Amino acid sequence: MAEISRFVFARHLRGESSTWIVHARGGQVVRSGRGLSFWFLPLSASISELPMDDRELPILFHGRSRDFQDVTVQAVVSWRVRDPEALAQRVDFTIDLRGGAWRAKPLDKLAQLITELARQLAWEVLARAPLQDLLTDGVETLRARLTEGLAGDAELERMGVDIVAVGISALRPEAELERALQTPAREAVQQEADRATFERRALAVERERAIAENELNNRIALAKREEDLIAQKSLNKRRQATEDATTLRVEAEAEAQRRALAADAEANEVRVVQAARVEGERAQVSIYEHLPPHVLLALSARELAGHLPDIEHLVITPDLLTPALQKLSAMALPEA
Repeated sequence: MAEISRFVFARHLRGESSTWIVHARGGQVVRSGRGLSFWFLPLSASISELPMDDRELPILFHGRSRDFQDVTVQAVVSWRVRDPEALAQRVDFTIDLRGGAWRAKPLDKLAQLITELARQLAWEVLARAPLQDLLTDGVETLRARLTEGLAGDAELERMGVDIVAVGISALRPEAELERALQTPAREAVQQEADRATFERRALAVERERAIAENELNNRIALAKREEDLIAQKSLNKRRQATEDATTLRVEAEAEAQRRALAADAEANEVRVVQAARVEGERAQVSIYEHLPPHVLLALSARELAGHLPDIEHLVITPDLLTPALQKLSAMALPEA
């Protein structure tokens, strides 16, 4: 809003940079521009102030689809002033020269005009499509139609108003119908959630089964390895026993062979000794064979004496000595 200052009979106006000031006097435009500041006489001046920034207009209206279902549309239309002087001629934007406020409500009038135009365009779109199609693709279709229709409207063009953008924030049926339409989706979502829960449970059961099966397989494999280990130990023990028996047999055979060889050697030695002894005795016997009896007797006595124990005292009686002396005398006589 413009600031107006009083100085005696004259007044001073200072406009904002976002507003367009049109100063007219006697029906003729004296000055026009953005953010003007000037002196004027209130008795002969008429000043209009128009906004030059982008404005947003929220719109809410109801319509009916082709299948006679009520639909609520919420939209936002962004507009701005393109030709302020032309708009000032069509809509009253004059301000009170004492405070700077608008005398009328020009923005409400302009909003009403844009709302009616948007409602007419929207009704055309809603009336040509069933509710299901509107709920599916109606937002984009409605936005495109409102943008095209408002931007190309001849009345807005003559007024110097440009449509910047159109947005559809909601397109909804009646509450009961909306709940009815949401029911299949909710049921589908619930079914999907139930299916996901069932799949998770099935997956958990499958994982538990796989874990149990894996544990069972591990136990079976462990038991199999233990069985193989026991069998291998038994085989090793049998093999060790066989090797020990073979070793003992070989040692016994070697010992037997050693003993047999020793016995054979000893037997051979005994045979040789006995043979030598026999041969010596045979030679000795052959020597004794031609000796006289008394010599043999003497030799026998000597031999006997060699085998007798030590004799400390020997007693020879006459009875023992007489026959021997007689024999010696008898042997000496023939030789003489």
